[in-house]
Parts: sequence; C-alpha cells; structure tokens
Amino acid sequence: MDNADYTEVALRLANADFGGLDDLRAALHDEPWWADRLHERDLDVLREVAAGLRRALDAMIRGDHDAVLAETNRLLETHPPRPRLSGHGGAPGVPNWHVHVAGPDAPPATEVAAAAAWGLAQGVVAHGTRRWGRCGADGCGTYFLDTSTNQAKRYCSARCANRVHVAAFRARRRA
Repeated sequence: MDNADYTEVALRLANADFGGLDDLRAALHDEPWWADRLHERDLDVLREVAAGLRRALDAMIRGDHDAVLAETNRLLETHPPRPRLSGHGGAPGVPNWHVHVAGPDAPPATEVAAAAAWGLAQGVVAHGTRRWGRCGADGCGTYFLDTSTNQAKRYCSARCANRVHVAAFRARRRA
C-alpha cells in the first residue's frame, strides 16, 4: 500500500456509517486483510478515529489550519504508524515490496487507525488543505479530496452531481 492508498483509507473511514460491523467492513472493502479480521471490539476505536478525521476535514474546509494541525497530530500521537517493509503477495520469487503501518501481529483496528492517521497527514502534505471538501448535494455530505486540475469539485461523485443538476433542470422546466 502507498501513501495515496492510506489517504483513501482516511476518507473511507471518515465517511463510514458505523451502524455496525458490516458497515465498517463495507467501508474497508478494498482492504480485505483488515475488513475480514475486524470484530465488534474494533468499532469503538475506529469510531473515535473517524470522529477525529471528520474534525480535521471540517477544519480544512473552514480553513482553520491550527485545528487541522492539532487534530492530525492528535490522531498520529494516539495511533502512531510503525512502518514495516513487507514483501508478500508477489509472484513466486518476486516480492511485492510495500510498507505496512503496523506489525504483522497488530490487531486490525490498530493498523486501520494508524493507516488513516498517516493517510490524512500525507494527504495534507501532498495536497495542502484547500483541496478537501464535502459533497454539496442535499443529504450527502461525503468528504472528498479534489485532485482535479481546476480544483472546482463540489460533489463527491458524478452520481451526486447528476442528481443535483437534474433536479435543478426539472425545477427550471416547472417554472
């Protein structure tokens, strides 16, 4: 996994609906190594991590750099990454080199929390604080990272953008 993937983990965790274990596993579907090992006892830890991520993301959206720094450092201090080089998963005799943020025996919540904290920090370093946003579609509110060239993203997905645009078109037609 690379730093960009960890930034995605941070966003997925911040956007996760924590109704239960299945919801958390769905949010982490791209990381079955974590998702398949999660237990109910992991929910409380990861709920708190998600709340911290949302506080940091909201601070970025507000332009409150001091709060971004404080919240991100709080996450890193509470859930520090402990990088380990790994070479599993490649073809026979050809390692697939990558870095894990926790040891191989760490509980999944420990690794997910460290990955999310590290991903948020690396996302801020790589993209600054002005490219983070929250979906403008009514009833959505999903956090996103705008990597577009013009930095004009207002919606988390094409689906939300289309829904808003179709509703506006229909409202104009009625008027």
